[in-house]
Amino acid sequence: MFKGLSAFPLTPLVRGEIEEKSFITLIENLAYAGVNSIGALGSTGSYAYLTREQRYSATKLAISAAAGIPVMTSIGNVSTEEVLRLAEDAQKAGVSGLLLAPLSYQKLRSDEVFRLFERVTTELSVPLCIYDNAATSGFKFTDDLLVALSYLNNVGSIKLGDFPVDPSAAQQRISSLKSRVSEGVTIGISGDVQSAAGLIAGCDVWYSVLGGLFPHYCLRLTQAALRGDESEAHLLNMALEPLWVFYRRHGSLRVIAAVAEIMETVPAPCLPFPLQSLDGIERASLEEVLEQLKFLA
Repeated sequence: MFKGLSAFPLTPLVRGEIEEKSFITLIENLAYAGVNSIGALGSTGSYAYLTREQRYSATKLAISAAAGIPVMTSIGNVSTEEVLRLAEDAQKAGVSGLLLAPLSYQKLRSDEVFRLFERVTTELSVPLCIYDNAATSGFKFTDDLLVALSYLNNVGSIKLGDFPVDPSAAQQRISSLKSRVSEGVTIGISGDVQSAAGLIAGCDVWYSVLGGLFPHYCLRLTQAALRGDESEAHLLNMALEPLWVFYRRHGSLRVIAAVAEIMETVPAPCLPFPLQSLDGIERASLEEVLEQLKFLA
């Protein structure tokens, strides 16, 4: 399941409760588009703001609406015991894979992160994707640690966050990782702005925020890159530059939430309090950009 386009939808919230109708519609849209997998309850899905019960409920809803498309869900939590309980819940709900970032209030050491993944993977019956997201977890993986973790039982993929800007350095890093990780473990790229470059450099999967709302276009970009059509992939990515400008200023979550609210795909506001999507001049500017990006729909 860890190949191609893995689409990460929002989890729309109204006064802290999941707005099920629009959440189901988002999942159904991804299934209809034929994405390779669905990353329900990723960072875009606000997993860290949800209770255990909400996460279980949302996971069941996603699997039911996914029409057979593999669903992965996050089990991240600052408590390892809660991580294990969340993993049990998700597997009970029927997920095809799990996503884990090393969350902690106290800064973690590399040996502590290894022990976390070692303990969790021994209790899994489905593959795990290692989530390298220093921007939110505060932990920066080294490539040596990622390689070591890849040899643990039930590790299926690595979701990279940090990525070289230089194309030759990017290709060298991906090539090195792929030659060193355990056989069958895929390398994925996240951070939509850099994802086309990541796929062109040799990544196997795009873990995509934009794909959670616009799967058809993101599938085109992913498939072009994976078949080696760099020119087409670059063109499709460059067409998104007006949107990437907002990503760079505000991050992907607030921008994609604002896009979904403007399109009335989700209720407004849809983010967990006190997070807010774009407003004022920035929201108005985003609305103008969306008029230029009607090809996304």
